[in-house]
Amino acid sequence: MSTIPGVPRSTTDRVDGFADGTDRVDEPPVDAHRPGTRSRGPVLRGPLGLSLRVHPRGALVLPAILLTALGTAVVLVGTGDYPLTPAEVIDVLLGGGTPGQRFVIHELRLPRALLALLVGLALGLAGAVFQAVSRNPLGSPDIIGFTQGAGVGALTVIVVFGGDAGAVSLGAVAGGLLTGVLVYLLAWRRGIHGYRLVLVGIGAAAILTAVNGYLMTRADIVDAARAVLWITGSLNGRGWAQLWPLLIACAVLVPLILSRGRRLTLLEMGDDSASSLGVRPESTRLVVLVGAVLLTAVATAAAGPIAFVALTAPQLARRLTRTPGPNLLPAAAMGALVLCAADLVAQAAFGDRQLPVGAVTGILGGGYLLWLLAVERRSGRL
Repeated sequence: MSTIPGVPRSTTDRVDGFADGTDRVDEPPVDAHRPGTRSRGPVLRGPLGLSLRVHPRGALVLPAILLTALGTAVVLVGTGDYPLTPAEVIDVLLGGGTPGQRFVIHELRLPRALLALLVGLALGLAGAVFQAVSRNPLGSPDIIGFTQGAGVGALTVIVVFGGDAGAVSLGAVAGGLLTGVLVYLLAWRRGIHGYRLVLVGIGAAAILTAVNGYLMTRADIVDAARAVLWITGSLNGRGWAQLWPLLIACAVLVPLILSRGRRLTLLEMGDDSASSLGVRPESTRLVVLVGAVLLTAVATAAAGPIAFVALTAPQLARRLTRTPGPNLLPAAAMGALVLCAADLVAQAAFGDRQLPVGAVTGILGGGYLLWLLAVERRSGRL
């Protein structure tokens, strides 16, 4: 079995680890996005020959992102026609407040804020998985077709079958899963190559966008209005009914993906290097991709196809932590922060008019995508 220079052969038996960029090997892997760099930080050694490398900057950045996301959610709960200060919101959440305040928060605003946190978390984590698997910063569910596939499923239910909200959610999940299977099969050629996955996904996204446009032309005025509101991506009118399925999905899928975080870090070094360290590349890719596709589909079913959160959150998290690996936990926390901040802007920045949160993320994310393409071109990667 071949080994990587500087990595002890004994590390082949220690491939499990943490998903937030920490390493459980004596020699950390090379960062695939920053060639020649290695993770830094003290190594904590434990029983059974295990070791944990701590990244001080990442250990500080992750709690800061989480606290900022939660603080933004508190401000979001207090925003609306009946404004509340953060102190009043916290008092109500702790059991105080007037009956009117408790009704407004618990029944109207808290589900929306929690949904923003969970949808952002799911999209940020899914985006980190796709970018790690493809080893490409453009690897994102809304770039490579999965979000558009969920949209086709939802619009088919709305336009063709006239289904209710529950049926629309199921259609979105089915469309996202079917798209994931088709893209994976079309991109397969003795394995999954990152650029091939991105190129096949971009082609699938173009086709599915055209299908969405065709479905819109077939809809009557009522269904068309419904479809436009859904496909823009919005948290308006969302409640506990949309929150619980997403919460259950996150409770199952997030630990599943995080448990493969160490394997994803090794996969960023290349299949040969990962195999030499005891990782099965294709089985690992299949598990994390299924989890990421399901997260994307369920999040899209809950709030519609919200653009660019999955693209921007992992990149912002990586730039803040400056640690190698997929940075799964920071990416998930950053996704929650980005979506909560975007929803706050959508509600408060335009007076009495509330924009769909998908419109805000589309404007901000589109600008970020243009900047990212310019950076990639200057670096010679495009």
